[in-house]
Amino acid sequence: MSKQRSAQLPKTSRPAAEVSAQRVQYLVAEGARLLSARRPGEAATLLQEAHKLDPRNVAVALNLGGAYILQNKHAQAVPILEQAAEIEPDNPMVWTNLAAAHLGKLLFATPAQQDRAIVAFERALALDPRAPNVHYNLGLIYLERNDLPRAASHFSGALETDPGDRDARNWLDKIRRAEPIDRELLG
Repeated sequence: MSKQRSAQLPKTSRPAAEVSAQRVQYLVAEGARLLSARRPGEAATLLQEAHKLDPRNVAVALNLGGAYILQNKHAQAVPILEQAAEIEPDNPMVWTNLAAAHLGKLLFATPAQQDRAIVAFERALALDPRAPNVHYNLGLIYLERNDLPRAASHFSGALETDPGDRDARNWLDKIRRAEPIDRELLG
C-alpha cells in the first residue's frame, strides 16, 4: 500500500525588490529604535546596510545622518544628507539635519561651517517656519558670532515655536539684560 501525498502548491518566491524593500524598512525601524535608545553606533551599522540597499531612500539618509551626527562624525553625514536634499528639496527635516552636519560642534565650527549651517537652517525655516529647534540653533550661532540682535530674534522665534523652551528664554533674558555671555555654555 502506497502512501498518498497531498498535493503541494508550487513554491512562489517574492521578487528581490520586494525582499530588499522589506529589509530596508526593517533596518530603518530598528535603526530608529536604536537611535531613540541612544545607541547611534549600533544604529549606524544597520542604517549603513539600508543605505547600500537603497541609497535614494530619504528616511534612511535622515536616520543615518542623525546617527553620524550623534557620534560627532559630521563629515560623514554631510554627503548623505546633501543627496537627501537633492531628492527631497522641500523636506525641512533634511535641511535641519544637513545644517547640524555642516555646523558640527558650535564651539569648534569655522565661520564657513557656520555659514553653510545658516543657509541650511534658513532653508528649513522657509519650508516650515515652526521647524523644531531651528530658531534656537540659529540663535546660538548668532550668539557665538556676537550678533546679539539676530540671536535675540531667533530665540524669540524659538519661544514662538515652543513657549516652554527654557533655554531659549534664558538666552533671550541674558541678551536683554546685556549680561556677559559665557561662550563655554554654547558648546
